[in-house]
Amino acid sequence: MQYRQLSKKMPPVSILGFGCMRFYRVDGSLDLMSSTTPVDEKLVNRLIHYAMEQGVNYYDTAYPYLGGMSEGILGKQFSPSQRQNIFIATKLPAWKVEKTEDMDGFLNEQLHRLQTDYIDYYLVHSLTQKTWNQVLQLGIFDFLDRIQKEGKVRSVGFSFHDQYPVFKNILHSYSWDFCQIQFNYHDTEYQAGLQGYKDAVEKDIGVISMEPLLGGKLATQLPPEADQYLRSMHPDWTPAQWALRWVWNHEGISTLLSGMNQMEQVEENCRTASQMSLPTLTKKEIEAIADVKEIFESRTKVRCTSCSYCMPCPQGVKIPTVFSLWNEAFRFSDSTSAKTQYQRLPQEGKASSCIQCHECETKCPQQLPIAKLMKDVEEYFENDQNK
Repeated sequence: MQYRQLSKKMPPVSILGFGCMRFYRVDGSLDLMSSTTPVDEKLVNRLIHYAMEQGVNYYDTAYPYLGGMSEGILGKQFSPSQRQNIFIATKLPAWKVEKTEDMDGFLNEQLHRLQTDYIDYYLVHSLTQKTWNQVLQLGIFDFLDRIQKEGKVRSVGFSFHDQYPVFKNILHSYSWDFCQIQFNYHDTEYQAGLQGYKDAVEKDIGVISMEPLLGGKLATQLPPEADQYLRSMHPDWTPAQWALRWVWNHEGISTLLSGMNQMEQVEENCRTASQMSLPTLTKKEIEAIADVKEIFESRTKVRCTSCSYCMPCPQGVKIPTVFSLWNEAFRFSDSTSAKTQYQRLPQEGKASSCIQCHECETKCPQQLPIAKLMKDVEEYFENDQNK
């Protein structure tokens, strides 16, 4: 196993981190939200202990994962002697913090769930402009300073889910030890993106990659032509290995999180991580990834940059989200996920709520015919044959 520095305050972490959000339930389902259906803890135990034997020392969880069960399950996995060599990361649910005392309340509950006196890596979870403003007003900096002095937390950071300008502001607002961003070869311009990664590296802040496989899409749902192209270059590399190698090729990525829930995944990822040495990709292989990105781009339906200048829509249509899901449905070989996410949108957020007022088009820097495109999106996602 290879290791890299994540926080200057801590020993190095394994370049493969174990994400504890996607474990199977005892009924064989992969329900990320249920708080009633038990998790298959026997399988979890086998997966985590195999990973630990292979040198994986970073385990990531959060307050809401698996309907609130993930922290408690992870807390059962390590004996006191093992705990000394294991790094646990969990997160303050920023969107749930309504008053200053809530921050201590959540942390103390998490320490109890995890059966530990301290948390190695503590993140302010899922920051957006809205949640950042919320915790900022409630004294998040004083809280982070204090819990480190008290020894309850050893290193502090944040995970991020908004646009790049928001990330840049948060990054420079506090003496963070590390940050966690969505980072994969498909999403270099999404959220913090490649520029956010570079900013963190320049500031000498550790970076964790979440969604290195884009929820598994880069492992199992590549367009056929992209899959065949990569396999023609390296018949012995899986699409997942290509994606992980691309992330690891960025030296500023300290670890990446993989939500492994099958032994085959743990074995392959541990094997790949153990073979890593910089650079993990040659110039020709980096060019191959760029070619795959071009294949994705060729399947793009609308050139929306998600700048949100078109928002808010007077009718409540979630224009950037709708376009993003439309693109996803065509970029990958399986459109099921995009269609499911679209159906979960509130009715006013869907394309069919567009009344063709064209107000959004006067604000769009790309000069997209948004009203016309909304009709196409509605036809694809909302007619009877696609429901």
